[in-house]
Formats: sequence, C-alpha cells, structure tokens
Amino acid sequence: MNDILPGSSAAWQHLEATLRDVVHAYGYHEIRLPLLEKTELFKRSIGEVTDIVEKEMYTFEDRNGDSLTLRPEGTAGCVRACMEHGLLHNQVQRLWYNGPMFRHERPQQGRYRQFHQIGVEAFGLQGPDIDAEMIFMTARMWARLGLQGAQLQINSLGTPAARSAYRAALVDYLHGRAAELDADSTRRLESNPLRILDSKNPDMQAVIAAAPRLPDYLDDESREHFDGLCALLDAAGLVYEINPRLVRGLDYYSKTVFEWVTDRLGSQGTICAGGRYDGLVEFLGGKPVPAVGFAVGLERLLGLLAAAGVELPVNEPHVYLVLSGALAEQRGMVFADELRTAIPGLRLQANCGGGSFKSQFKRADRSGAAFALVIGDDEAAQQRVLLKPLRERSEQESLSQQDVPARLQELLALVPAG
Repeated sequence: MNDILPGSSAAWQHLEATLRDVVHAYGYHEIRLPLLEKTELFKRSIGEVTDIVEKEMYTFEDRNGDSLTLRPEGTAGCVRACMEHGLLHNQVQRLWYNGPMFRHERPQQGRYRQFHQIGVEAFGLQGPDIDAEMIFMTARMWARLGLQGAQLQINSLGTPAARSAYRAALVDYLHGRAAELDADSTRRLESNPLRILDSKNPDMQAVIAAAPRLPDYLDDESREHFDGLCALLDAAGLVYEINPRLVRGLDYYSKTVFEWVTDRLGSQGTICAGGRYDGLVEFLGGKPVPAVGFAVGLERLLGLLAAAGVELPVNEPHVYLVLSGALAEQRGMVFADELRTAIPGLRLQANCGGGSFKSQFKRADRSGAAFALVIGDDEAAQQRVLLKPLRERSEQESLSQQDVPARLQELLALVPAG
C-alpha cells in the first residue's frame, strides 16, 4: 500500500474529475459504497475457487464473530446495494463509483495492495446498445485524457446454454491433455475451467492454443447480440480485435466481454475490463436482471499517462502573498480573502510565520507561484500592492488594491493551466 503525496494528488484529482465528467455526460449517477462487506458476498460473486478469494482477500472477524472483507472489487457491493435498497425492480439504473480496493498480491509497476478503481454499472438493459455505450464511454475517457495506444479487445461468452456446451467441450479436451496441465489449471479443471484460458504460464500456451474456440459454440441469440455490438462499434469507427481467448471464468457472465490493453508499461497489461453479467443478481438471490459494467484501474492509468509524457496539473498556487510588518500582516490576510472572493478559482498562498523579504521570496519561489503580491506597512497604509512576476523577467507593478483583481485575471489568463 502506498501514500499519495501532495506532489501527486493534483494529478489524481485531474484524472478523477475527467473520468467523472465523462460518466456524467452519459447520464450515470454516483453510488457510494462501503469498503467492508460480508465475506460471503465475495465468495459467492467472485467464486471460492479463484485467486482473489483463495489468496488475495483481506478477511477478518469483527467483534460479533462475523467474517468481513475489505472489498477486492466494486461490482458485488454495487449489486448488493441495489438489491438491498430496491433499485432493480422494473427499473433501469446507470451507476458509477470510485474508491480504493484491496488485494494481497505481489506489488508491481502500477499495481498495489490498495489500489483505486472507477467502476461503471448499468442494470435493466439487455440489448447490445448498452454494451456499445460502455465501450464508447471508455474510448471517450482515453480521448479526454490524451491517452494513445490502448487497444480494444472484445469477445462473446454466449448465453448460459451456449456457454455450458462450450464448457463441456473444453473440460473434455483438457482431460485429454491432463498430463500437460500445471497445478493451477489442474485445480481449476472441474470448478472453473474457463480461467485456464487466462493462464500466463508459458508452458501452458500450446495447450491453450489448441483448445476448442468459444465462438464455435455460440447459439443464434449470442451471435445476433455480438453482431449487433460489432455493427455499432463499426458505425462509430472504433477499431477493435475479436479475441476468442478473452473470457470471464464465472458462470453468471454472459455475452459481451471487453478489455482495453496496452504494452506501454512493459508487458501487455489491462487498463480497463468489462462485460455483461446477466446472471449475477439472480445468483445473489434476486430476480433475473440484465447487467453490464466495467472498471478502470487508476494507478495503471496514471502510469500510462506519465509514460506517454502527458502533462498533468500540479495545482501550484497562482499567487504568493509576501507580507512584512504588523499592519501589513493584519490587513494583508483580509485582502487575501477578498481576492479569493473576487476571483473564483484563484489559488493564493499567503505567507505565514513571518520572515524577512528574502526568506519570504524564497518561499514564494518554492511554492511554484507565477506571481508574488508584496505588501509592507507602507503599502498597507496606502492600500497599495506590488505585483512581481516570479517566472519571467519583467518589471514589477505598483497597483491600488482595488485594481489588483482585474490585473491578476488579465495576467492569469496568460498562465498555462495547472
């Protein structure tokens, strides 16, 4: 787990605000979910025979003896909240959430044991149009952030019936090559065989390459849904790759799955993954509700933006206020708040703790501010202010206090955003 320090927090705020603006543009509403859920929720939704549940969850007993878990992902909690509060009965819901998730896994570049995701979920819509909307939304996120090089991969897992037929064929094939399976694949063979197709073990790749292909087992309903999705993506001019090995290993997933992948951080990694999970609400005890969603990993996304040289804001102050003398300090602090009122969005840092002019100008320089406003006792008595540029060579100006807001707004329009 890692700290997000002041030098990085502005980039996080920019990323979160940009993604929030995109999901709002599509008419989605925020839902805020607890960090803790009953462990049984994740065992049922994710599956007991998964690395997340078996190896990665932070699980403990509370004072009442109940087993609780820090959420490893957001979908299960979102579904639980919708069921608990009656949001799914004959209703369409478009929801999003943002926050930390927790998995005890090996830390690596862009991945930590506390990590952050923005998740987007839609309930009550079963056509390919909502699947396409999810993908359009993610593509718009990358465009707004200036992120290039992400590749879209899609696949269809089919209806439950088609998926069951494929699962049987896959298990039969894998039994025939049981001697070549690694320990993880052998363990998953009966409980979660589709996850074997996700194996990154080089020794397993020949077995996986020769396995039955899921698209060959799709029924008419599944093909029609997938063809409809592809037609919508084609109409929008989105470039995509159909990856028949792209799967979700749990039984309640169906039809569309998609990922955005990149190799900009070394080995190929996923920055966004999503798909339909039409069976999850029923699996957790509710009435059947079609559903689709995706999640975006924020640490990995920030790493990609940094690697691509995308300039991110740092939220340095626009102005540093230098104050020298008792009268200047008294009147200057009042004047600082008047400026913040007069110029919405102004970032003004006032000197506190005293100090000579020299030491205060050193602080002003370290703050990153573009300009310094200087008030001594003489200026305070005359209601005047000296305005001094800190990042360029130009003359300082002497202004009346009432003229400062207009002059600052004029100058700050020339300062790059950030």
